[in-house]
Amino acid sequence: MRRDGSLHVVAVGCTVEETAEGLVVRIITDGGSQKVRNLRRDPRASVAQLDGARWCSFSGTATVSDDPARVADAVERYARRYRQPRENPTRVVIELAVERAMGSRGLIA
Repeated sequence: MRRDGSLHVVAVGCTVEETAEGLVVRIITDGGSQKVRNLRRDPRASVAQLDGARWCSFSGTATVSDDPARVADAVERYARRYRQPRENPTRVVIELAVERAMGSRGLIA
């Protein structure tokens, strides 16, 4: 959410992991990005993925971390799914604790 309450929507690459605590969506980004500034004010967030007619959407509470181990883990996951990202010394990881998941029939259990 932007400062004025409107939605901030941008395309991102993300990874999803099932942990003992539930689903976690990770997004790597620059620490000075608008999405990070928005999340520091209001941690509510949603992420959606689309693959042809299949889709899924995750909503929950996000945290921003600059912890080197967490960022490295998120970069490794991103590289496995997409490609190796460019170096970025101000990179952070957004970790979304999923509270609600929706998707195409059979995609979300």
